Amino acid sequence: MALEIAQLFVGSSIKLSSVAGKSRSGVSGITRGGLSSISAVHLPRRMFMQLAGLGSVLTLLDFPGLAAPVPDMKEPEVIRTLKLPSGVRIQEILEGEGREAHEGDLVELNYVCRRANGYFVHSTVDQFSGESAPVKLFLDDNDVIEGLKEVLLGMKAGGKRRALIPPSVGYINETLKPIPEEFGPRRSLLSHANEPLVFEVQLLKVL
Repeated sequence: MALEIAQLFVGSSIKLSSVAGKSRSGVSGITRGGLSSISAVHLPRRMFMQLAGLGSVLTLLDFPGLAAPVPDMKEPEVIRTLKLPSGVRIQEILEGEGREAHEGDLVELNYVCRRANGYFVHSTVDQFSGESAPVKLFLDDNDVIEGLKEVLLGMKAGGKRRALIPPSVGYINETLKPIPEEFGPRRSLLSHANEPLVFEVQLLKVL
């Protein structure tokens, strides 16, 4: 098929000859058994490369089995954001498989707290050693900030969530948890109490 199209482009330049003897280049041009010889055709380099490329494409069309296999492309996983009436925005990072947390439960968790611009504030996991010091919280309004309670309710042990908590349901007073015991980290956290905070939480246990 590729040859037919090539002949279509340069057919007028191809001459069939039945002349016996030798060509000027010294290559035998003697016809045997009545067959004709084809004289050499000089094509511009650009046209030759175009025809060669065209032949490759047509070969793949005629014989698709020769084409390289195309890997299956998986659609990227989309993390959806749930907005609660309080203004809390929650993303489900990993759904747990353990016991589900309910109002009044005592839970154990690790968390990382950042400002909305990504600036680190506090974490129960050491950023260098990876060692963790999980906290235990009662899921009620007297122990934990309301926004974080809304994040934890309905979570299953082993799950991970990321949430943006507005200040109206955050650290409205200094007695609410979670809060660092050390003076420096505690002061740093409370200094950002009037702005939205991002919490990444991993629910370890429902006690």
